[in-house]
Amino acid sequence: MSRVGPAQTDLAGSWQQLRDRHARVSSALERALQEQHSIGLSEFEVLEQLATTEDDHCRMQQLCGTTHLSQSALSRLIGRLEQDGLVTRTMCSDDRRGIYASLTADGRARYVQAKPTQRSVLAEQLDG
Repeated sequence: MSRVGPAQTDLAGSWQQLRDRHARVSSALERALQEQHSIGLSEFEVLEQLATTEDDHCRMQQLCGTTHLSQSALSRLIGRLEQDGLVTRTMCSDDRRGIYASLTADGRARYVQAKPTQRSVLAEQLDG
């Protein structure tokens, strides 16, 4: 039978604290963004990724990596944002297998409105 040493216990405790903090901050962000801007945290993260790229668009595959969503989850999320008029999808002219998500004017406006809320919640949760 192997024993768990103090170093392993410290690692496990640190991991649990990190998970708890992530859950607490994510929940606070989700609640504030939904209540004040009618978008969730994942939607905000996609809008932010698009708003901070050149020409307000990005390949879907690249968005998967930066948002840490699966391809199918991202596709569903982009579909919801598209229905709300916040993004559009277009085929890549160079590679027909590639699809771009592009921020619309309404998407940029929603991002600009939601950004101070997101930053405020981050400051409150992470400085405390």
